[in-house]
Amino acid sequence: MRPLPPLSPSILALCFSLLVPVVQAEPQVPIRLNGQLLQPAWEPLADDRFAVELELPNGMLQLGVDEAERQPFKPFQRHELKPGSRFDFRVTKPGRYRLLVQTGDDANLRLLPIRQGSKPVEQACRPWNGEAIQVPVADVFENGQRLRDAYSGNTATVQNGKIELTPAPDSGGLLLLEAADSSSEQPRDWRNAIVYFALTDRFANGDPSNDRSYGRKPDGAQEIGTFHGGDLKGLTGKLDYLAELGIDALWISAPYEQIHGWVGGGDKGDFRHYAYHGYYALDFTQLDANMGSEKDLRELIAQAHARGIRVLFDVVLNHAGYSTLADMQRYDFGALRDGMARYLPEQWTQWRPESFENLHAYHNLIDYEHPAWANWWGKDWVRAGIADYPAPPSVLVDPLKGSLAFLPDFRTESDAPVGLPPFLQNKQPTRAVDRDGYRVRDYLAEWLTYWVREFGVDGFRADTVMHVEPATWAHLRKQADKARRDWGHANPSDPFADEPFWMVGEVFGHGPETSDYQANGFDALINFAFQQEIASQGSDCLRRADRSYQHYAALLADNPGHNFMSYASSHDTSLFSAQHNGDLDRQRGLASALLLSPGAVQIYYGDESARTFGPTGSDPFQGTRSDMNWDEHAKPDIAALIDHWRRVGQFRARHPAIGAGSHRRLSEHPYAFARQQGDDKIIVVQAH
Repeated sequence: MRPLPPLSPSILALCFSLLVPVVQAEPQVPIRLNGQLLQPAWEPLADDRFAVELELPNGMLQLGVDEAERQPFKPFQRHELKPGSRFDFRVTKPGRYRLLVQTGDDANLRLLPIRQGSKPVEQACRPWNGEAIQVPVADVFENGQRLRDAYSGNTATVQNGKIELTPAPDSGGLLLLEAADSSSEQPRDWRNAIVYFALTDRFANGDPSNDRSYGRKPDGAQEIGTFHGGDLKGLTGKLDYLAELGIDALWISAPYEQIHGWVGGGDKGDFRHYAYHGYYALDFTQLDANMGSEKDLRELIAQAHARGIRVLFDVVLNHAGYSTLADMQRYDFGALRDGMARYLPEQWTQWRPESFENLHAYHNLIDYEHPAWANWWGKDWVRAGIADYPAPPSVLVDPLKGSLAFLPDFRTESDAPVGLPPFLQNKQPTRAVDRDGYRVRDYLAEWLTYWVREFGVDGFRADTVMHVEPATWAHLRKQADKARRDWGHANPSDPFADEPFWMVGEVFGHGPETSDYQANGFDALINFAFQQEIASQGSDCLRRADRSYQHYAALLADNPGHNFMSYASSHDTSLFSAQHNGDLDRQRGLASALLLSPGAVQIYYGDESARTFGPTGSDPFQGTRSDMNWDEHAKPDIAALIDHWRRVGQFRARHPAIGAGSHRRLSEHPYAFARQQGDDKIIVVQAH
């Protein structure tokens, strides 16, 4: 981070805000249609995302600067938007189109055709009246074949290419049809994965004795950014619960050692922000004591594997954690300004601001130009803009070398050999060892893949992928593959000993389309488009998701090896339950829309139980990370909601055709579609 001491608290609050989006103005993208400049009425979707619908006749749509070099513009694809960009789209199919523009650090745009002749929203979804449903199933199942509704357990026999069944009363008109006599287990496919993302600290507390590690303390107020006690033992104790949801992969927040102290949270510095989320690493070779012991990690992975659940680590290659008063004091790096020690208690981390200050004001105590900062990571390791460290450029100018939220940016692109970071040379405990000829990326890859080789971690969810050069990701993947093979050879009795490594990446704003990232180590990317374009509509009724289902299935069919991971809620976007004011019917609808979607899917902890938005302070994302609402699971309405997620999740888990198969609509009333992959085939019906 780039401190600017001494500054007023108000300026410090601006400079040191953490992970708070800047409210963007409307997109400044010139739009011309057949040479005529348009004045679109932008619809804000979020602080930095906008949409507009355009009626396009035959001709040329031009986006961007007139005199710039032309670039082709393709529907559905995500195009990076840079200053001076120009995109040309030849309209050969007149009609209505939706233009989506994201501003800010990850500026991009996409053009989506709007299906012509679609019915108004108010006519698209009608409540099921409780009657039996007649469903056409010809060309999927044969006459005389007995089918089972996986939701209710009821069966019916195909006659004249149709069946008739009454959905379960609590299903919302949903039928999940499979062959009643099918007992063969289908081979698993990552395109059909159900990944459960648990923010470990906020999920379940299995060992209260580790809650106050490194002197971390609660703030006694709303506990927005403090550690809450969730740990690896807590995750292990909930594996049966996850298995019942049909989960086959558990993504956990990075459990390796984080900064020990806190930084000011939000743009107002109104709460102490610890690294409870795992994104402010201190030592990649050690588990954070708040997460538990290495024995706890081995037990978690062994018990998860025994239940058919893979364990994915969240990993960060882009940046290290902030410096904190606690770590400066403990590891003797950096320096205070002359005379500032008298304003600090014996334990520096216990410092409190004056009544006229906020928590960002601790930066005023620190001399960021002092040569003792060489004792931290060192200028060969990170760009930080302090002392003689190189200053990172703006991420808008250089997304690979820029600093995100003033975090120290690893110099992963450098081919220069480096020694071990100075503070790690004296830190205990650590497994970090000085290596001859190692570059920054070599150390990081060795440290991260240690958890694969020694513990059997099954895959990575990679953070901030677009801010690290693809070659470094490819290098990490190569090392992870080797580590996975080594672990498999050493643990031949483990059920996943022969299973390859898997890696999914976060490229903020990326949709389901193919990209070069998947040629550089990634099996899939997170699909941000689902949350924006499908989740809400599909939760109303599945018919409204059909166009996207068709598109997703076609992408998978047309691009062998392609995959993406769709989600509806996350820790740094929004909670679906908050968007819909806790509407449990919508939360049930989300289960169907997400779990029946082609491609891998991700459930954010509490999606299945309508976990509510928590205290957030001046950082709007903190509320998405509230504690798991275990106490509410016994309430009849929440228990019924969870049961709905279980039934649909278990159906998906049995049938790889749902995520990986072809998609074909069978009827409009009732809405029904078929999915098929090889001999695995299912039909989904919703009577709306």
